Amino acid sequence: MTNVLDRIKAYKLEEVAARKAVRSQGDIEALAWGAPKVRDFAGALQSTVARGDYALIAEVKKASPSKGLIREDFHPATLAAAYEAGGATCLSVLTDAPSFQGHEDYLIAARGAVNLPVLRKDFMYDPWQVAEARSLGADCILIIMASVSDEQAAELESAAEDWKMSVLIEVHDAPELERALKLRSPLLGINNRNLKTFETSLNTTRDLSVGVPEDRLLVSESGMSTADDLAVVAGYGARTFLIGESLMRQTDVEAATRTLLANPVSMSARQ
Repeated sequence: MTNVLDRIKAYKLEEVAARKAVRSQGDIEALAWGAPKVRDFAGALQSTVARGDYALIAEVKKASPSKGLIREDFHPATLAAAYEAGGATCLSVLTDAPSFQGHEDYLIAARGAVNLPVLRKDFMYDPWQVAEARSLGADCILIIMASVSDEQAAELESAAEDWKMSVLIEVHDAPELERALKLRSPLLGINNRNLKTFETSLNTTRDLSVGVPEDRLLVSESGMSTADDLAVVAGYGARTFLIGESLMRQTDVEAATRTLLANPVSMSARQ
């Protein structure tokens, strides 16, 4: 029986094939070379954490497969500026259309409104997509280990490195973590939402964090909405968070972001 991630992969592979038929590897690479200079996504997060603050990857997200429309009043540039003013370190912008009502223009608009590095949040399978992400101005890509083989993951990471982009490697169970640690990227995301069932639990970060080496920057993703939630996962060693839905639902996104990040717990040994 197929799950949500399988269904997304099926249509995404068709979508990529169709795009490649219209725009060749050479054409997309030419556009990528003309994109704005890469901003250091991983470096920005590492610097924020090093000074004792929480590092937030704030997500510009219109909808989701499980919740439907999240924010009707959706203006990517305005939201990005609010996140930056509220203290976010980086942005994540959904570009997948069928499941998230995303669009490439949302990334372009959001990045153009701020000085923050930006992750293209999409489902990546082909190095062509990495060049496309760079052509849009993306500074980082996402590799979801649940949806790619080891060979695909390595190929995507290598392509991102060729473009001087950062890579966020996402896992949600122990076997995926073991596979992810064979890659080079310092950014290790633990998704508290199981992309196959869409169930969410902060215990996922708790359980997997013990297997994350000190040389990786642990990013806890999904399921957090309060300062208490951040304090909980910080106790497991994560001081970088990817949060979208809870902030997207706020009337005043800037104020909500500032409040969320206002009182980081002190750095201490993992629980």
